[in-house]
Amino acid sequence: MPLHVTALYAGLLGIVGIVLWGLVGRERGRAKISLNDGNIKPLVEANRRHMNWVENVPFILLLIAIAELNGASKTLLHVMGGVLLVSRIIHPFGIHADNAKIMTWQRNGGTTGTMIVGLAAIVTVLWQFIAR
Repeated sequence: MPLHVTALYAGLLGIVGIVLWGLVGRERGRAKISLNDGNIKPLVEANRRHMNWVENVPFILLLIAIAELNGASKTLLHVMGGVLLVSRIIHPFGIHADNAKIMTWQRNGGTTGTMIVGLAAIVTVLWQFIAR
């Protein structure tokens, strides 16, 4: 069974991930640092923006793919994928080394949306298992 909906969001989220990855590379080049961050704020920020994507997106996409394979409705899959995409787009704009203790609306909204999608995907796959 093809994973058409998951494939769409994996591709779109992949673009977000590649952009964040490229920004890390750009900052590494500017700082002339190949490892760690040298406590250089733009590189610290770029690293955190990218690593937050890495920490969240693959796991949630896996759950969405499992839900799709198990027959979840396309509407539910698109809602989860769309919310995850928007959340991952806005989240990096809220990460700033100068205000690391302040939860910006972008970071808060991105985190909240990501967590809601993660929980929805977990509940969906568990429900699909129980209901089979």
